[in-house]
Amino acid sequence: METQLRPGPAPGLEHKFARFGEAVEVTDGIVISGYASLFGAPDQGGDVVEAGAYAASLTRLAKRDARVKMLWQHDPAQPIGIWDEVREDARGLWVKGRLLDCVAKGREAAALIAAGAIDGLSIGYRTVRASKNTKGQRLLTELELWEVSLVTFPMLPSARVAAKSGDADLDAALRDMAAAFEGARADLARR
Repeated sequence: METQLRPGPAPGLEHKFARFGEAVEVTDGIVISGYASLFGAPDQGGDVVEAGAYAASLTRLAKRDARVKMLWQHDPAQPIGIWDEVREDARGLWVKGRLLDCVAKGREAAALIAAGAIDGLSIGYRTVRASKNTKGQRLLTELELWEVSLVTFPMLPSARVAAKSGDADLDAALRDMAAAFEGARADLARR
């Protein structure tokens, strides 16, 4: 995981990237689930999210009947789906939601995940409480969670993502679409 400060929908919003084994999965072409954050794992920026760090934020969201946003690459102008479930468990922050196939970026995200071109989740948050440990790592004990994005460059290099949809024709179409996107990007990069 890596922390970055970037301009976003709110000043001071930080991001953490994660790519976790078989934790991110697409089923039925649009349902995505996995861990967006793991507890106790130091990221490349020296931050460690502690268990319970999201609890207060998730409680506040539930009281307002609000949801954590699902964005494409942390771009607030590009919502691509809906997180139906966001919860903490003993391992970390688990999310499950639906990519919206009526949104172009939602279809693109599904295709890119199926092809293995996109394999990460990243959280957008504000730090509410943190301290330093004896190793100089920032211990994040309370975070205000704003969004969970699908991203190209998660920062846990040892992790992999599994993508499934169960429909062979859909899988082939998504792979073809992802190959077309990759070819177009390569053409643009050469110009």
